[in-house]
Amino acid sequence: MDSVSRNNRHFTHRLTIAGVAILILLAAIVIHHRFTRRMIALVSDQFNQEQIAIARSVRKLVENSLNALEKELLQIAEQNATPIVEPERLQARLQHELERMTTSGIAQIRVWDRMAGRAWVFSRGGYVEESSPVPLHANADALPETGEIRMARPPSGGTLLDMVMMTPLGPGKQRFIFFRVNLAWLLAPLVNDIRSGISGYVWIIDDQGRFLYHPYTDFIGRSAFDVRKATYPELNFVQIDRIQKEEMLAGREGTGSYQSGWHRGITGPVDKLIAFCPIYISTTPRRFWSVAVVAPTQEIAGAVGQIHRWELVSLGLMLLVVVVAAAALIGIQLRFSRRLEKLVAARTQALKRSEEKYRLLIESAEDFIFTLDDKARLNAVNSYTAHFFGSDADDLIGRSLADLLSEDVARRNIKAVKQVYATRRSVREEIEIRSVDPAVWLNANYMPLKNEAGEITTVLCIARDITESKTLQHRLVTTEKLAALGTLAAGVAHEINNPLGVILGFCDLLVRKQPPESQAYQDLKIIERQGLHCKEIVDNLLSFARDRKISEESTDLNQCLEEIIKVARHSIERQGVTVTVSIARGMPPVCGDCRQLQQVFLNLMNNAVGAMPDGGELAIDAFFEKPSRHAAVKVSDTGCGIPEADMDRIYEPFFTTKPEGQGTGLGLSVILRLDFPLFSTRDVRSAASGCLDDALIHIFRSYNMAISGR
Repeated sequence: MDSVSRNNRHFTHRLTIAGVAILILLAAIVIHHRFTRRMIALVSDQFNQEQIAIARSVRKLVENSLNALEKELLQIAEQNATPIVEPERLQARLQHELERMTTSGIAQIRVWDRMAGRAWVFSRGGYVEESSPVPLHANADALPETGEIRMARPPSGGTLLDMVMMTPLGPGKQRFIFFRVNLAWLLAPLVNDIRSGISGYVWIIDDQGRFLYHPYTDFIGRSAFDVRKATYPELNFVQIDRIQKEEMLAGREGTGSYQSGWHRGITGPVDKLIAFCPIYISTTPRRFWSVAVVAPTQEIAGAVGQIHRWELVSLGLMLLVVVVAAAALIGIQLRFSRRLEKLVAARTQALKRSEEKYRLLIESAEDFIFTLDDKARLNAVNSYTAHFFGSDADDLIGRSLADLLSEDVARRNIKAVKQVYATRRSVREEIEIRSVDPAVWLNANYMPLKNEAGEITTVLCIARDITESKTLQHRLVTTEKLAALGTLAAGVAHEINNPLGVILGFCDLLVRKQPPESQAYQDLKIIERQGLHCKEIVDNLLSFARDRKISEESTDLNQCLEEIIKVARHSIERQGVTVTVSIARGMPPVCGDCRQLQQVFLNLMNNAVGAMPDGGELAIDAFFEKPSRHAAVKVSDTGCGIPEADMDRIYEPFFTTKPEGQGTGLGLSVILRLDFPLFSTRDVRSAASGCLDDALIHIFRSYNMAISGR
């Protein structure tokens, strides 16, 4: 009886232990199952947040590409705003633009003369005139104004992969220019290589729900609703249809999940995660597309499921030894957490690399790119901008334009920023940065950046350096002035030369009739000297106005220099100036006219002496530079210098710093018009006026003759 009772008790105990173990096991399985589902949900939500960040990056890529095409269209319209005369000439202008923009999706450029009812279609193969062109907008009030761009479907012969961008050519609504954009050319290079997770991909639909891009190319150009039902009629697409109709086609941003019938060549039911956001392609009229980033949920479930199997093994061990099982469970839970953290970290790192890729596109641009708030304070700057201002990007955040630009320039640009916020349109402004020498000119374009609600959140500025074009424009104006002055000088000189010759001739006759010791003789000599001085001025005027032919003869530089020094030495030393000459022997001949070279050296020496009224030292060195293979002449003086304000005027005709009657102001301007480009740098230009300590003149044998500064 005792044995039976004992066995019964043992059995009861075993049954109790087994029941408790089973209960513990069931409780653990239930808890673990719920925990696993919750973990999959959390990881899926985190993964979808990463996907929506990728969708936003794609939106920026597409919007930036469309904005770039709009700028190109406006620029071409501005450059070709003159009336159309010959399509062949217009084809020649547009050929380079077509070849350059083909990679950006431009298939054709069309020009439409609305009043004449004519249109020309330009492509890389030539142009075709349409006999009965059909406008994109029947209502003239719907046509864009000058500087505006409208987007529409093509008038005829278009496909769902075509889009037309349109803007006026010149003022009024008489002539228009169109870009015909092949959306496959535009979108495929931007999103082909984008991945979400291991096998996730991107697709884009228009505002009618038609695929503009999809990895499965048979879907492109077809309605997403129709193509699913036609391809996989046995599946239920209620979830994705609802997301498209109520969310994506309404221009909203969000995440979700749905069941698909296809993924990367795998057919059959596939559960997917989706993140989507709108792509704004036009403000007038307001139009948008929608981009979606999708990936199968099995990638998340598979990663977590592997950990799930390990936990089941640990639960079996818990039944053998509770303490060991508890310890094992804790260890496995820790391992699970670490693996999960690594998984999340890996996905986060992949997202960061994706974001970094697009950030580098901005950082590598050699333009000034930054964003501003409504107070004209910097929100973000690229590295090029920060490097230009000699600071880190973080140090510039929060600073106002008034801290970086001069007062008047900052005032104009702050006004431009406020105008963007007020008008919701882009504004162009020129920025002159005077903190560097020479000053830098920028062409800045302030553009509004809007949120999903259409409100301006910040202003993006992209500024390009136009200093070179500004300098060229100034030089062209100066050249035109000098050309006009030269023509005037030639006319005046010829008119004066004839009566001046008569005066000098009669003066010479009268001098011969007077005895040298008489007062009349002395007076006539004064008249003769002044007349000769006038003749010298007239000769300089003629030299200034005369176009010279390029000399092809060679000359001995040393002999040329020695002859002019021998002529000028006596008059220079009489003014208390010591002349030191050092000429290297064995100098090669140089290409140029000896008389013109002597005119250069004489003007340099005279100007140097003029800058030393109390005496000084003038040094002339001639030598051959072996590294550069240049013959060189160095003129040094101990002159008083020239004011910075006069530095840019020393080549102006008739400009002189000497007292009245002592200088004509034509010496350097005449030299400037000789056979070679003279004094191309500031040091030589200043030294040529006798204002700095030295000048270095290089004579290149590879050209006829060129003189440049050190």
